[in-house]
Amino acid sequence: VSDLVIKAQVLAGGRGKGHFDSGLNGGVKTIYSPEEARDLASKMLGHKIFTKQTGASGKDCNKVFIVERKYVRREYYFAILMDRAMQGPVIVASSQGGVDIESVAAENPEAIVKLPVDLKKGLSLESAQGLADKLGFVGNAREEAADTFIKLYKLFLAKDATQIEINPLVETSDHQVMCMDAKFGFDDNANFRQKDVFSLRDPTQEDPREVQAEKWNLNYIGLDGQIGCLVNGAGLAMSTMDIIKLHGGAPANFLDVGGSATAKQICEAFKIISSDAGVSAALVNIFGGIMRCDVVAQGIIDAVKELDLKIPLVVRLQGTNVDEGKKLINESGIAIFPCDDLDKAADLVVKLSDITSLAQKVGVHAKLSLA
Repeated sequence: VSDLVIKAQVLAGGRGKGHFDSGLNGGVKTIYSPEEARDLASKMLGHKIFTKQTGASGKDCNKVFIVERKYVRREYYFAILMDRAMQGPVIVASSQGGVDIESVAAENPEAIVKLPVDLKKGLSLESAQGLADKLGFVGNAREEAADTFIKLYKLFLAKDATQIEINPLVETSDHQVMCMDAKFGFDDNANFRQKDVFSLRDPTQEDPREVQAEKWNLNYIGLDGQIGCLVNGAGLAMSTMDIIKLHGGAPANFLDVGGSATAKQICEAFKIISSDAGVSAALVNIFGGIMRCDVVAQGIIDAVKELDLKIPLVVRLQGTNVDEGKKLINESGIAIFPCDDLDKAADLVVKLSDITSLAQKVGVHAKLSLA
């Protein structure tokens, strides 16, 4: 085989239109010789690729995939997703594959076919053939497409997947149905019974902050805002983010320390928050039930001292051992802005963030303290 394709292996879409810090444009290239493979691989491996899905920091390319080039007759889109509204799996497919499916949905929504699947009954041959008909498969390709749909659905269930996306699914010039590119997502809660799947995980392709958070049993998701959040409980964390937005700010992260975090975990949480250069202020919102406010307070104090934290810190503590927690903070000598009312705390942290951000822009270090 002389016609081949080399693909950068990174966990991000849009590789074909991406670019590398080596100067190479495109992460999917046709090659015709070992020399071409070597040349292109040298410009991909060890370099960062930037696509519309990687963000400004890009993704490190540590692997490439070389495959036989197939000549395509038609391209399709096929995906299986978990849909909350349908309370189960939904197949999303289109005869317009090989392109950004979001653009297809926006410009030509009638080209999108949706097929809910009953978890108890599964995907029947009749339903799979009906989907193949709607997408335009005919002859032997129709049967092969239906068989592919059923096999992908079985894989979706067997491996506790949350997403299987094939783009493009193709019919080749010799009428074979093939999955040319795939994106899989799996339920983190299934780690204990899907060891083979999770053993393939590549932490270098993930946000290092999220990898570090997992080591300390913290639930962290990085966002694009300026205000760091440390909260206990997912619902309270979401509410905290909402009220920050309501006051004109933007959360830099979702961070749920859970109900039984130690002072050390709180300290590590602050390390993760402060590692984000875009954070200009932070809000701690703790409602102590199982989580004790004095433990949180000690973690905050340890973190501020260890990290020499420069950003203003607003702290709201309520619940178990709240008086002990407040006493620890008051006696620590650390400049922390306490606030019992969440609405006022959110308003304060947004204003402090604005002041700090403005100071950073003009190259001034602002050290804020209570009047």
